[in-house]
Amino acid sequence: MAYLAQALAKKSSGPDLIRDALIRAGMATSTGKNVTAKTALQVATVFACCRVIGEGIAQVPLKLMKETPDGKTRLPAKDHPLYPLLAYKPNPWQTSFEYREMIAWHAVLTGTHISFINRSVFGKIYELVPFEPGQVTVKRAPDRTLTYDVRAQDGSTQTFPAEAIWHVRGPSWDGWQGLDAVRLAREAIGLAMATEEATGALHKNGVRPSGLYSVEGTLKTDQYEALSEWVNKHNAGAENTGKAMILDRAAKWIGTQMTGLDAQTLEMRRFQIEEICRFARVMPIMVGYSDKATTYASAEQMFLAHLVHTLAPWYQRLEQSIDANLLTAADRAAGLYANFVEEGLLRGSAVDTKDTILGYVNGGLLTPNEGRAKLDQNPDPDPASDKLRIPANIVGYLPPAKPKGTTA
Repeated sequence: MAYLAQALAKKSSGPDLIRDALIRAGMATSTGKNVTAKTALQVATVFACCRVIGEGIAQVPLKLMKETPDGKTRLPAKDHPLYPLLAYKPNPWQTSFEYREMIAWHAVLTGTHISFINRSVFGKIYELVPFEPGQVTVKRAPDRTLTYDVRAQDGSTQTFPAEAIWHVRGPSWDGWQGLDAVRLAREAIGLAMATEEATGALHKNGVRPSGLYSVEGTLKTDQYEALSEWVNKHNAGAENTGKAMILDRAAKWIGTQMTGLDAQTLEMRRFQIEEICRFARVMPIMVGYSDKATTYASAEQMFLAHLVHTLAPWYQRLEQSIDANLLTAADRAAGLYANFVEEGLLRGSAVDTKDTILGYVNGGLLTPNEGRAKLDQNPDPDPASDKLRIPANIVGYLPPAKPKGTTA
């Protein structure tokens, strides 16, 4: 990388040179941890945030819809070649769920997902081939056109025009490339990594502090080695927790390190969960973290907030990206558009599913047969099941007609 090449030109020691390059590349942190997209996934909270967003995007049905010119009818555009790619299988080795989940992970961590659009000479899309984030370099020409240099496994590079690429961007500063969330959150992630490592080391030593074993007189080399071996064997490690240390020769034990309680390790780890969730805009309860004040009622509102403030913007982002990059101008003019069916999130709750569909049917938004279709049930042959049930209080009360010649 350019940063490393510049650092190599300087006269400095090996470790300092590498650290300087990593700092300038935006990967090194104050804790000394080098944070990249792959190392960040070793942090449980980062992994959980990606999983929550990825599964939230992948589990909801994605359909290509077509609206009639009068706007009265919207039906799945199953005859369009893009429909099966989005709904079932975008390429020979991935399902729609796997593909959309991967898009979310790439975009959440690096701010970018890029896929190759394999089109025929007539413009028909045959498949969508994903690239790893580090495999592609995006370049912008002076005329603001974008090109994409893709590096293959054998080291060769091929350049693709923007028309051949589906570029999904996360939040962006310059408008043509997404912000690298891992790089921006590297200090929070690095501190979480360092805290977890320190906690592991603390438990390795039996959750006890290191210290100074002081004896009278001078120890010879063989005596020192024997004493060190004895202390490590009988008092170090979690298996020796609680054992008494036997000291002789007027020896004294002087602790020189803070305990986990002194260092407030647990509080620090809890705070890092919240900090990482802030970067991903995920409610902490969605990654399995909640405080003592959380109740069932508040948790329900948090789940709703997750749908409204976390998943809904991602649905809109992907829908508009599909409409702009995978559909042609003629497709859009014909009324085609991508749509995430958010009702798919209710699959896990039979009560909520029942209440929602019943509310739609009795409220006049869906016919009984449309409600049955959402449950994958066969339509009812009764013609009345294809009519909307408009509540009387919405239609309004019409008084009977007055006979002619009468007055009020």
